[in-house]
Amino acid sequence: MKFKDFEYVRPDLDKLRAEVSALIEKLSDEHTVDEVLKAYFDLNDILEDYRTMATLASIRHSINTKDEFYIKERDFFNVEGPALMPLFQQISLRLVASKHRAELEEKLGKLMFEQTELSLKTFKPEIVPHLQKENQLSTEYSKLLASAEIEFDGKILNLSQMAPYTTHIDREVRKSAQLAVSGWLEGQEAEIDRIYDELVKLRHQIALDLGYENFVQLGYDRMGRTDYGPKEVKAYRDQIYKEVVPVVNELQERKAKRLGIKDPKSYDLAISFLSGNPTPKGDRPWMVERAKQMYEEMSPETGEFINFMLKHDLLDLDAKPGKAGGGYCTYIPKYRAPFIFANFNGTAGDVDVLTHEAGHAFQVYSSRDLIASYRWPTMEAAEIHSMSMEFFAWPWIDKFFLEDTEKYKFSHLAGGISFLPYGVTVDEFQHWVYENPQATPDERKAAWRRIELKYNPSRDYGVDEFLNKGTYW
Repeated sequence: MKFKDFEYVRPDLDKLRAEVSALIEKLSDEHTVDEVLKAYFDLNDILEDYRTMATLASIRHSINTKDEFYIKERDFFNVEGPALMPLFQQISLRLVASKHRAELEEKLGKLMFEQTELSLKTFKPEIVPHLQKENQLSTEYSKLLASAEIEFDGKILNLSQMAPYTTHIDREVRKSAQLAVSGWLEGQEAEIDRIYDELVKLRHQIALDLGYENFVQLGYDRMGRTDYGPKEVKAYRDQIYKEVVPVVNELQERKAKRLGIKDPKSYDLAISFLSGNPTPKGDRPWMVERAKQMYEEMSPETGEFINFMLKHDLLDLDAKPGKAGGGYCTYIPKYRAPFIFANFNGTAGDVDVLTHEAGHAFQVYSSRDLIASYRWPTMEAAEIHSMSMEFFAWPWIDKFFLEDTEKYKFSHLAGGISFLPYGVTVDEFQHWVYENPQATPDERKAAWRRIELKYNPSRDYGVDEFLNKGTYW
């Protein structure tokens, strides 16, 4: 069966509630541990069907944010997902309080129980309306960015399709492309500010309702961080500032010399060589065929994985109007199928998707037989699989880049290092935002620019006044 034939049916929530409620009763202490385990696995089966439909609706909405049917289905899950959480919470409450807990931990593993206890802190029924609103605002934001139509080079382009111009060999083209993107974003600035301002204040209120001081610790708990917190992350940011920022500054100085640019601006950061950035030497089918060869040669397991993905059309890679931005990997439980979503635009990033997102997809493909709680690692641990796969691909990277292979390897390594200061810029900014929930949009932008210059002191936006005031985020 191809992905297009994967059947979507809106869940019957009355039936779901009845079945789940009946099984929850079987998690009680009056039942044996074997009966509790059977009820737990039966619950998992029911929830897998629900998650399948929610995931299909989400994927198909992101592929075409203008599709009226899946707009309605995404709205359905935005509302009904949080509304079901009080029922699902009963499963967690029964499990962690069970007299059989020690035996259940032996069968199911302790981590699941640790993360379940953490998740119980992040929800109570009173916050359901807030969670519904949070979903709505996040969807609104994705749809807004997906609606981008930028007039450039005689074409109408979305944000993903602007990337080849922002990395163009001609400096004036890069500058014009950055200003065109900024111009479109400036036209949406008030709306983006409104959405984010509402999100920040809403998340702060959710945190207060749950007994937290602010959203920061709630954010950590939502991500299942059982063994470290803000103190450890601040130490990590401090290490990046001390050890990595000087290295990245040196890399940028070397790049400026290489390019012969005495006053490098922000639009020069995305290009690495006078001869242009490395690019894949073929179109999407050409790249996918090479990815197939690579994974077949890498190992029997990765060969089986890539052929499964291709056989069932589980990659949607082309940038197109109305498609949500970015890239991701997700999993469709009923079909035991990972799914890779991307926006190819002719840059090296296309190959990065075929390695990075495939790293996530191969991991979850390899974990298909585990219970749902262990199918994915936490968000940070998940990056171990994806980033590692980028480097496992190096022995085959010449298949994609041909004469640009050495350029790609240099850029890939430099990019991996250069990302670290940017990553902690985002992290420190988010801490500031949620520690100062009453800040105005302008105060947030000023905070971004201040933190950005701390970790990237040479970032100069030149005549781009929109980015100069701190809107890059």
